[in-house]
Amino acid sequence: MSARGGLQSPVADIARQARELLVQVRESRWPGFDTLSQQSASPSTPAPVRKLAAILREEPSPWSTLEQIAQAVSACTGCPLHATRTQTVPGEGASKARLMFVGEAPGADEDRLGRPFVGAAGQLLDKMIAAMGFARDQVFIANILKCRPPGNRDPLEHEVAACLPYLLAQIALIRPEVICSLGRHASHALLERKDSLGKLRGRFFDYRGTPLLPTFHPSYLLRTPADKGAAWKDLQLIMHRLKPSGPEQHSPEEYDR
Repeated sequence: MSARGGLQSPVADIARQARELLVQVRESRWPGFDTLSQQSASPSTPAPVRKLAAILREEPSPWSTLEQIAQAVSACTGCPLHATRTQTVPGEGASKARLMFVGEAPGADEDRLGRPFVGAAGQLLDKMIAAMGFARDQVFIANILKCRPPGNRDPLEHEVAACLPYLLAQIALIRPEVICSLGRHASHALLERKDSLGKLRGRFFDYRGTPLLPTFHPSYLLRTPADKGAAWKDLQLIMHRLKPSGPEQHSPEEYDR
């Protein structure tokens, strides 16, 4: 294969992923899209901007259901993690969930079963969800990465870049009222900032029009149970935001057992 031929496939793949991500920006109803669309009609608008607006207006969304996203994830070879995974873990839950949890990446149990948060950390998350008055199938649970990093290492930047379009598509379809990012890596990936989790948690951020609150990852709480009280305060903020039609409040002791 020539050097030129060897470069065409990766470049084409990057272009395809970029186009898919741009479609999700359109589908997320980002207010700036209307402005971009209007500006694209002006002769003075730079050609790349006009081309971008045309892509956003005319390119149909590649996924119209969560099932289609899951199928795309199962066939994904966008980063080297596809070679070491047992199963992909696209996420699960209610298709119109009011609350969405986003973690870092699947672990060994998740990789084996193809479901998010099913190990020890998942059992704690289930208790946290129940303490908020929800059932697990009433929320949506996903991760930044859809495949397990070997040895549960931290996600790499190119892995996050390859996987994030799937999560953005899920958020655009579900349209949750609140997103709760679990842990430092998920919070950094979504908010595109590197502050410590201690500085991020305990307050809401605007994530493309959706309130997002970072809190501790359940695996961290298993190692540091003294911070369960702080995590409960974060969950209470979410519960208050979901009122008046939110769930019945329960006691933090329900997930502290």
